Amino acid sequence: MSRFDILIVGAGAAGLAAGRVLAAAGLRVAIVEARNRVGGRICTQHASVPGRGDLPVELGAEFIHGLPATSWNLIRDAGLDTRELDGSQLCFENSVLQHCGREQQQTFKVLAQMSRWLELQPLHTDVTFAQYLSANGIEAGAADRATAYVEGFNAADRDIIGIAGLARQQQAEDLIQGDRIFHVKGGYEGIPRFLCKEFIAQGGELLLDRPVSLIRWQTRTVVASGQNAAGKQFDLSADQLLSTLPLGVLQTGSVEFAPPLPELQRQVSRMSMGAVQRISLVFETPFWKDAAQLDSHSSLAGELQTLSFLLARGTHWPTWWTWAPDAAPVITAWAGGPTASRLDVQSLADQAVGDLARMFSLSPTAVRALLVSTHHHDWQTDPYSRGAYSYVSAGALQAPTIISRPCAETLFFAGEHTDLEGHWGTVHAALNSGLRAAAQLLQSRR
Repeated sequence: MSRFDILIVGAGAAGLAAGRVLAAAGLRVAIVEARNRVGGRICTQHASVPGRGDLPVELGAEFIHGLPATSWNLIRDAGLDTRELDGSQLCFENSVLQHCGREQQQTFKVLAQMSRWLELQPLHTDVTFAQYLSANGIEAGAADRATAYVEGFNAADRDIIGIAGLARQQQAEDLIQGDRIFHVKGGYEGIPRFLCKEFIAQGGELLLDRPVSLIRWQTRTVVASGQNAAGKQFDLSADQLLSTLPLGVLQTGSVEFAPPLPELQRQVSRMSMGAVQRISLVFETPFWKDAAQLDSHSSLAGELQTLSFLLARGTHWPTWWTWAPDAAPVITAWAGGPTASRLDVQSLADQAVGDLARMFSLSPTAVRALLVSTHHHDWQTDPYSRGAYSYVSAGALQAPTIISRPCAETLFFAGEHTDLEGHWGTVHAALNSGLRAAAQLLQSRR
């Protein structure tokens, strides 16, 4: 049986960030990962396009949201290039591609009003977003748009997500200019790969293709067991263990703790794992701004040439984005929350092609003729994620803090669902949680 000072379960952003720090401190650390790669819900594929060469296409996390110091410090350390995404926004409403009306701004007015209302309530007041909309008489159109935004952005269900968590998230985003978004030019995978390289250079050991199914523990002794990709039993022991298992995996109980952790499971069950479907379509050219489209949508010509986001009501996919200002022939379709759950996973590409054809007044055959490749991963059925990312249910605002507390100075917990600042569902939340857990581990060993 291999023996380490610290075992880390999961080679996603949280586990790698923690491993880098702990290995640099001179500890014998192993990261054990179920998949055959690092990165977790950061997953980059590469598409080859004539005239453009290799294009990195994200299947999971895509954007750096704002200016979080942890992410940007890593980007500088790794020497990665980035681009800020910016451009025009259009809407598809009542079966017409058009400029977005002022009613689109109602969403942010509703959220600002929600935060102000919450500040005036007794301490610890929390209700679901749906309950808030109903109780405050928000006009139906504004309520529908606000719901579409909240469910799409947070991968949430309006009948579950709490307004206390939403308000905390809004405050956290404002502090880092979260409305700005960036791409890592070579692919988001550059960040976990850099962390992994640093971890190994410091003497850390990476063990891939080893899904852990059982964690047996007592004070200062842990054994993690499972079967590797070849079906062979493995047992790894350590003084302490850091779990970065995603919320969805913890909720399924597919990894057993012995003895069990009832308080952990209670808090985990109070939070929610969001559903997302996304598919990226790579074309020969960005057809949405070719001459024919500019001619047929002459009043939108300027916006089509710089199209960034497209909000589409009454379609399978309510949100679309391009790489603008980069002219890459890639467009991504996105659905979150209940809308994502209703999509037929077997027909995602056909639905996306059909929606594009409808929005740009083309035939599906014409759109498909320009298509080079499609890229999709179903995170809901992935046994090592069981969902896209977490959000805070009504009444569960303290759950991330409680989950992040060590157990008997032996078991420690990280992952984006344990973020303490309100950045749930982001890569920088995962990175920060890994650094926080590493600090807890080092403190416990003094």
